[in-house]
Order: sequence, then C-alpha cells, then structure tokens
Amino acid sequence: MMSTIRGMRGFLASSIGVTCAAALALPLAPPAAAAAPSAAPPTSGGTARSEAYVPGGTQSLPLAPLTRDRAPGAAEQGVPRRDVRHFSLVGLVWDDPDTELHGHVQVRTRATATGNWSGWQELEAHNADHAADPGTPESTSGRVRGATAPLWVGESDGVEVRVRAESIPEAARATTAAPAAASPLPTGMRLELVNPGEGAPPGAAPGPDEAPRTTGMTAESAEAVAASAANAGLAPLGATEIPALSRAQTQAQLATQQQAKPYVGPRPKITTRRGWGANEKLRDKKFVYTKKVKAAFVHHSATGNNYSCKQAPSVIRSIYRYHVNSMGWRDLGYNFLVDKCGKIYEGRAGGVSKAVLGAHTLGFNSNSMGIAVLGTYGSKKPSSAAVKAVARLTAWKVGLYGMNPRGKTYLKSGGGNLYRKGKNVRLNVISGHRDGFATSCPGKKLYGKLGTTRSTAAKYQGR
Repeated sequence: MMSTIRGMRGFLASSIGVTCAAALALPLAPPAAAAAPSAAPPTSGGTARSEAYVPGGTQSLPLAPLTRDRAPGAAEQGVPRRDVRHFSLVGLVWDDPDTELHGHVQVRTRATATGNWSGWQELEAHNADHAADPGTPESTSGRVRGATAPLWVGESDGVEVRVRAESIPEAARATTAAPAAASPLPTGMRLELVNPGEGAPPGAAPGPDEAPRTTGMTAESAEAVAASAANAGLAPLGATEIPALSRAQTQAQLATQQQAKPYVGPRPKITTRRGWGANEKLRDKKFVYTKKVKAAFVHHSATGNNYSCKQAPSVIRSIYRYHVNSMGWRDLGYNFLVDKCGKIYEGRAGGVSKAVLGAHTLGFNSNSMGIAVLGTYGSKKPSSAAVKAVARLTAWKVGLYGMNPRGKTYLKSGGGNLYRKGKNVRLNVISGHRDGFATSCPGKKLYGKLGTTRSTAAKYQGR
C-alpha cells in the first residue's frame, strides 16, 4: 500500500503527471448541473463579477445613497428591496481594504421556500482583523477589498440593505470635515450575494466503520488532484474524508515516517475539501507554507447560527467564494472549520497535517493555524460537540509540532494588529482571535470555553 502511495505521489510530482491531469481536466459538476439556471434574473443594477449566473455564483450589487445627499461617502446608503437570483449568504465589500467601515450594516431577505421577508439582521462590520499579514503577496495582490463578515441567510430570492454611518464623537469633530458629524462611508460599497451551488462530489459518504470513499480523479482538474494529493499518506487520492485514528495508531504512523512525538493527540476524522465540494478552480494554484504550527487561533465565523449541520458544507462553500471572489484572497482564510455538530472540515488547501499559511489572524498567520467554529457566539453558547472537536483537532495538530495545548509560546508580529511589526508576543498555544487583535471574535461565549479546550486537548495528548 505504501509503495502504491509513494508511486502515486511521484507521478503527481512529475511534470508528466501534472500534464496528464491537466489534459484530462473536466468540470467537477456534471454538464447538466453546470448549465442549470439558478433562478429568474435580477432586476436592473446587478452584475455578476467573474462568474456566470449559475448555481455556485456571486451577484454583486452597487450601493447608492438613500438620502438627498448624493455625494460619495454619503452617510446612508443601500439597496432598495428587490428581486434577485437565488443566494444563501450575503456580505458587503468596498474598494480599500485599509478603510474601516464605521457604521451599521443591516440586511433583510426573502426566503424562497415561504416568500416571507426576514426582519433586519446586522452584519458584523469590523472584519479587517481576518486578513493576510501586511506586506505579504496575498495582501498586496491588488485584488483585496474591505469587507464585513458574511451572513448565512438560507436560500433567498429577495434582498434589501441599508448602511448608516456612525456619528463622530464630540471630541473628534474638531479634526474632521465629515458632513453632519458622521463618519464617511467607504467608497465602492457593493452587496455580495453568494450561491454556494451543489458542490457535492459523486458517491455517498462512508459509514462509521468504512474506509474513506474515493471518487476517482482521472477526469478531474490538476488543481483538484493537487489539493487531494496534499493529504497523501493520510487518505487515498480522491477521498472525501480523512479517517480518525486512535492515539496509538497516530503515534505508530508517525514512527513509520520517522516523526515520532511523545505527546500527540489521536487524529480526528476530517472532511476534505473534496468532501465539502470545494471548486478548486477558484483559488490560487500554489500552496504556501510556514515552518511550523506553534499556536492555534480559535474564531467564530460570525455567519449566524441559523444553519443545520446538513447545510454546513454549503455554508463553507459560500464562505470560500466570499473570501476568494468577493474579498480577493488567494483561498479560504481559515485552516479548519468546525460545525455545531462537531464535524471538522479542511480549510485552506495544502494538506491538513502541514503548516499551511492562512489568512485568519492579522499579523499572526505565520507559524499558526486558524480554526473557525461556524456560527456567532457573542451571546449564544457553542455546542459541547464543537468545543470537543476543537480540543481533538488542536491536540493532534499542535502535537505534530511538539506543542503543549496548555502551554505558552512566542509568535513574531507581522504588524497591523495590537503589536508593532517584529515584536515577539507571548501567547497561549490555544488562543482566541481577540488575543492577537482588538476584536470581539471568537465571541464572549466561545472565548470562555478556551480554558476547557486547553485542558481537554492536553488530556488527549496524554499529558
């Protein structure tokens, strides 16, 4: 078996293997599904940036002033109630990623199933803390935009949005020329409506006692083959899941690879990118790595809690599209995602056991990983299943790099956060996003569970 895997890896690494994979490239979705219309077209004013209006697309609607003030940066802007093509996730982007949105963003949507309109829902406006480090190729690509956190609303076909600028504090008014004592809104604001598409690979998921299914990759794109091959040695090529191992099995596998560690947690079951239906054509082709994983930053996705576990892959596909097509990142920002039922998903491509550089914690992406629990946990408690999954994942992943989940470590700041660039900052090995940036993420209720997460992860490591 190992000789077969080594042979496959050698084939994929060769120029011939990549050329053959590219020559055999076909769409991941069946032709009929790829050509199917998603819904009736939107009314005037909507454009689809970089994607056709098919399942798995993005509609981008420009905002306009809602008051008599028609100047750029008007204090109240929005999109009046209108019909649109089907979408399930919504967010707001603007031209300059360095410009903060000081205001309130509210959206309401119409459910396709009932035809009923929701009440006004708030989008988390301050999202600049989830980003690639300053000065990196990803942050200086020229494609990056400012953005709110996205919100999962379920399948919808109508939308309305309003953005109201915050008032400038009395003490700051003497130094600003903002009209009506309101902070100007960013320029180029657009409402992004994301349709996740079907995305599911062929073949059913394996049962609890079965080996991970493969779906045959001879007709896949080179990008899809490469993303799957990055997990070689953990699961067969084309697998939708990486199977769980006991702690003894995990240690035995590491010993065969001459990477034995005295303390490493059991490897948890992980749904691969192929398992949640990632369109590998969207992301940048290359994988980018750092030296090690010294810390794990826990986040919440801030996409709301109105999703079922069955919908989690759709939520992830939507976040992926939003991060890449709307915000201009090279791939999904998080290294892993966890749903409310405790299921773990591979995030940014490059291999789940490797030190893949993410875009999750501004200034601290190097030598760390980012885990997003799907949902919003400012006032709602995370499920015990999700907290346990984070503990299992961190016990395994930081254990691969010799780290103690209850310990401390040092990370060098890349700048743009609470610390000057180059400063060595002492952090918990399992930290919350707010430990590295002035943010509410991962929410008060999830942040309060990190102590339990650290002690549980240490126990999984046998400490």
